[in-house]
This record gives sequence, structure tokens and C-alpha cells, in this order.
Amino acid sequence: MMDRASVLQSLLKAVHLPAGVQSHVNGELVPGQGDDIQLIDPFTEKILCVYSDAGAQIAGNACDAAKSAQQKWFYEHSAAQRGQVMQDISRAVINKTEELAQLESLIAGKPIRDCRIEVGKVAEMFAYYAGWADKLHGEVIPVPSGHLNYTLREPLGVVFQITPWNAPIFTAGWQIAPAIATGNGVVIKPSELTPLTTVALVALAESTGLTKGLVNVLCGTGPTTGQAAIEHTAVRKVIFVGSPQTGKQVALSAAQALKPCVLELGGKSANIVFDDANLKHACLGAQAAIFSAAGQSCVAGSRLLVHHAVHDELLSMLSQGMEKIQLGDPMNDATEIGPISNAKQFSHVTDMVSQAKATGATVAATPINAEKGYFVAPTIISGLDNNSPSAQTEIFGPVVTTIPFEDESHAISLANDTQFGLAGAVWTANVGRAHRVAAAVRAGTFWINSYKAIHVSSPFGGSLNSGFGRSSGTDALMEYTSAKSVWLDSAETPRIAFGYVPE
Repeated sequence: MMDRASVLQSLLKAVHLPAGVQSHVNGELVPGQGDDIQLIDPFTEKILCVYSDAGAQIAGNACDAAKSAQQKWFYEHSAAQRGQVMQDISRAVINKTEELAQLESLIAGKPIRDCRIEVGKVAEMFAYYAGWADKLHGEVIPVPSGHLNYTLREPLGVVFQITPWNAPIFTAGWQIAPAIATGNGVVIKPSELTPLTTVALVALAESTGLTKGLVNVLCGTGPTTGQAAIEHTAVRKVIFVGSPQTGKQVALSAAQALKPCVLELGGKSANIVFDDANLKHACLGAQAAIFSAAGQSCVAGSRLLVHHAVHDELLSMLSQGMEKIQLGDPMNDATEIGPISNAKQFSHVTDMVSQAKATGATVAATPINAEKGYFVAPTIISGLDNNSPSAQTEIFGPVVTTIPFEDESHAISLANDTQFGLAGAVWTANVGRAHRVAAAVRAGTFWINSYKAIHVSSPFGGSLNSGFGRSSGTDALMEYTSAKSVWLDSAETPRIAFGYVPE
């Protein structure tokens, strides 16, 4: 069997990239200038490759390239032409689905079946925003002065995007597509732990016709490479997807440079099950909400709030169901849960479970047969209240905390008793109750008798520690543009009531 480092090199060749990791700047691959960074295979815990942090100079070059290319992209291409290029990118991504999915699976530790779906969604993102490229326009405002007043939606210029390790290519498409559809240049820094699929995506886009230098990829760390990009004068806005802790640091850095942000952060979402719900459906939904992607999802249903009358029954069903979930090699088609993506996160998840045990929680977990890899089994924590660390802290692993509730008002109170405001769900046969709970729970996305349905056409984002701004749907078009108000005075005599006409 080929070792995983050799598999990596084969996959890089398949997506037309050289061996190793390099930044993609102005249409060229550029080696880093900073300290060494190791890429670790989360399945074997072995080093896949070592590369150099990009550093401040390369970050500056990327921002300059994006600024220059943005002028060509916006002023030398019509909106319809920009949309056509994006449609071509969408088709190119579809044609490279398997290669991109395998590369993502190897680097991020995500099951290959999930990666194929996410690559397909990236293609869908470019196609969706391609359709918007020539449909974004302003409006005429009937101002009382008699002027002709109209607005234009203009691109910001260059935006800097930071994406996470849990869904590298998905979040790259999620951010890049609306940014370039609205005419912007992009500098994107994927997590230093999972940079390769973002580089592959941008290289593929350029080979399809995207203006070289319009999208630049920085492979490096936040304090060095990322900080330099935030401070660069060409950058007009910062978009960050990741943890609340890092998000605060990014927001502070951007604020010091007087630049606005969109922050897509974490969650501690409540998945609420009433006693009139179809418990089999709710059980399936609960499993998908927390165990899929090994729980490494910002919208994971990590708090399972269950009516006291059916709490034990649903818990038993959930325990039986999770015993059948297949853990294993993420590149194996049968695998449903892969390893945690990196050692730091693995330590955090296992520490949170140990802490819950130490405070008296009942912890149920399926056995793990793997002798290597950052594996965490599907785990249920019960017997703790909503104030416990496991109920208030984002674990970001396949670990759910179950809490019983008494009635509707109690469920809503528990759901909102958190510093997050990203997502949630309710399972009930009562239509009125479903809509009441959906309205009352603080969340940017809320599902009724479902979980994790998401689409590029629908707005996504949160509040409080879950961040602010929206990163999809038509809302994203507003995030990546600014309104310009234009006034035309058509009167024979100017409507200016000040000053003197020279004789």
C-alpha cells in the first residue's frame, strides 16, 4: 500500500500542482519565507509534508496583485462576462470533483463521501453567484428636491478572507464566489493546517479563465501572514470563519486598521425535541446534527434539549443508533466519521469529555478500535445542567450534551441561555409551537423537523459569540459592495441657495 505522503504527491499531481505547499500569488506558486509548518495526517498522525510560512512580504505582494487584477476584472469585463467565467469555473470544479475530494479528505481527515458532496456545493456556489453578476444594481430614489437621485452598488476593491480547517474547500468557495461576482479582488488565507485544496481551487479557476491575480492564496499563520494582509492598505474588508477566540483577535486587528469585518464564528446550538415529535426522525436528526463531520461544524446540534417525558427514551435510541456509525480511514467510502482534524482540537475535545466525567456526568461512548489517529467516538453527556462547561463551551467534536426540559417556555429559556446565536432546531408535530419556538430562539438559522439543511442562496450568520454579518444568499452581495448615491440637478437654474454668480 502506498504511504500517505506518497498519496499526497499523487493527488497534487492530479490537480496540476507541484509537490509541497506554496502560496498562489499573481498566478504563480511562491514558496514561503518564514518558519516551517508541518502538515500532519490526522488518520496516521504522521507528517505528510513540511512547508514555509508565507510571511509579510508575500502577503503584501498578494494584496498588490489583487488590487491590480481587480481593476481589470471589474472595468475590462462586463458583468455578464464575469458571470460566464464563473459558470466555467463551476463546470471545471465538477470535472475535478474526485481529485479535489480526495485531496480534501487526506488533508482535513473528512470522510471522502462528505468531501464529494462539499466539492459539488462549491461548484454550485460559483454557478449561483455567476447568475447574480449582471443582476446587481441600484435604485432610483424619488427625493423631494426634484433631483434625479440614483444609487450604484460598487465593489469594495480588495477583501481579505480567512477560512478554517474543518471545511477548507467549502469555505473557500463560500467566500470567493460572492466576492468576485460583485467585482472584488481577493486575498484568502486558509488554515495553515489545510491549505492545499484552496490553492488547487484557485489554480483551477485561473486555468479556466479567471483573471490572474484576482484571487491569491496565502499559505501561512495568522500572526505573521494574516496580520500583514489585514494591515495592507489595499484591503478594504476582512472576512473570518473560525473560533470566537481567534475571531476577536482578527476583529481587533481590523478595527485598529479601521476596516469592517464579517465574522462567522462558533455555536452551541440547541436541538429541541418535544414529546409529540416523531422520535425516530428526531433521533436521526440528532445524530446528523452532532456526529456527522465528527461534530466539527459550527452549526452542530451540541445541546440536545429533550422533553422530560421522552428524554430517556430518545437517549436510548440515540445510544443504539450511534453504535452502528462507522469510524475509520476518511478515504474509505464506508467511513461515516473520520478523525478529529488536528492534535490541538483532539486534545480539547478529549479534555472536555474528561472534565464532564470528573464533575459527575454520565458519559456514554462507542468503543474505538483504531490504534492511531485523532479519533473521538460518538459521545453522549447527560446528568449535567445547562450551566455546565459541556453545555456552554463549544466542544467541536462528536459530543452531545443532553438536557431535559419541562415545557415550551423552559425549552426556549434553555436554548437562549448561551453566549452563542448561530443555529437551532425544533422537533414537534404542533405547527403553532414550531413557529413560536423558531421565532423565540436566538439563531441566524433555525430548522423545523430537520437539521443542517443549508444552501448558498440562503443567508447564513449569527450573533453574539457566533459573530456578525451574513456570508451567503443575496445578503453576501451587500457585504461585498457599497452603495454610492448619485445626484443630478436637471433644473435650468441650479438648486443651490448659497454663493454669488460673478459678474
